[in-house]
Amino acid sequence: MTNPNEIIPGLIFYGYHSAMRKEKVGFLNNNTLVLQVSGQFTLETASQKISMRKGELLLIGKNQLGQITKLPLPGDEIYETIVISLQEDLLRKIALEEKIAIKQPYTGPRNVLIPRNDFLQGFFQSIIPYVRNPSEKITEAMGLLKVKEAVKLVLHTCPELSGFLFDFSEPYKIDLKKFMLSNFHYNVPVEKFAQLTGRSLAGFKRDFKSTFNASPRQWLQEQRLQEARHLIEKKNKKPAAIYLDLGFESLSHFSHSFKKKFGKAPSEWL
Repeated sequence: MTNPNEIIPGLIFYGYHSAMRKEKVGFLNNNTLVLQVSGQFTLETASQKISMRKGELLLIGKNQLGQITKLPLPGDEIYETIVISLQEDLLRKIALEEKIAIKQPYTGPRNVLIPRNDFLQGFFQSIIPYVRNPSEKITEAMGLLKVKEAVKLVLHTCPELSGFLFDFSEPYKIDLKKFMLSNFHYNVPVEKFAQLTGRSLAGFKRDFKSTFNASPRQWLQEQRLQEARHLIEKKNKKPAAIYLDLGFESLSHFSHSFKKKFGKAPSEWL
């Protein structure tokens, strides 16, 4: 079995491993439900840090940048999660079928721990056979039914999340400077930064130049390197421990860029 394994392609996933993993997720495209089967799951975004353990359920909002840390705990042989991707096309279909109308916009947190109850626990137990028998041919129609069931049970538990799930509006234009200073370390394409700030790519580049007097790529490189120097000098962090968290794809790329900027390799600052 691969990790993660697509139980229902594009909809339901099962992930497992035996050692701690930190993943720079980058752009979180869809609303997503995560059930923690064993171990500890931690999501960190610019505005929130949420951890959950066995039996807990998290609803993650779409259009975010975030980092996930996956950690097996003492007593657990492996780390396990079940993930359901709540794709917008399917949510639109559910809204039409159920005649759901949003009375007021959702203003709560972007990521929400869902209270436990027998209905939701029973639902996730019903998915376990799919996980345990990945070679079985499960039709897409059955998978769609499971996703619809999950959405209805979440709304039964937390009716106030209707505006969370069925908000199909485009991202509005947000404060560019505040957003970029909070999220520059995420290694995502400039096009995604534009989308998340509610701008076209051309509009993003124009506003960026006006705000920072630099191109996005130049500014991102500068911010990441300055932050790296701060962490190495002031926090005694090792280069190998920080380069991924700062958006660099490899240690060699980070070291080369750092030396070009500051005249010495990162290891020489320790």
